Amino acid sequence: MSFERFLAEGRLRQRRTRRDDIQHLLRITERDLADAEVAGLSPDRRFLIAYDAALTLATVPLFCAGSETHGAGHHWVTFQLLPHFMGEATSELATYFESCRTKRNVGTYDRGREISDTEAGELSAEVNDFKTQVERWLRAVHPEFR
Repeated sequence: MSFERFLAEGRLRQRRTRRDDIQHLLRITERDLADAEVAGLSPDRRFLIAYDAALTLATVPLFCAGSETHGAGHHWVTFQLLPHFMGEATSELATYFESCRTKRNVGTYDRGREISDTEAGELSAEVNDFKTQVERWLRAVHPEFR
């Protein structure tokens, strides 16, 4: 689906974004990435926290464009629009995060103990790499928010 279609369907709305908004999202991401590494947490919880960091980071390009998701399915919409804002190079990553969304839903709502230590660690590593990519993108495309 395209940005225009999401907008027409009311799944996006305009927002006025300030530098502080973006900085706040980056701080939340830092916190979540640190929390996802806390010893003793279950893999399910570590995965959930890392997923939250991924979603927060994927929100940054939306906010920079003066948009925010609205209504049901907002996680899905956020990941679908990642390549629209950051380029096709993020398509594979957006697909990976979408698969993590599905896995997170199963682990959170249906049944627990479905996520391995390896999966939780892999997601954390991907989100850390994505954070670097988002920061680089911000410097190049939206330096006003850095």
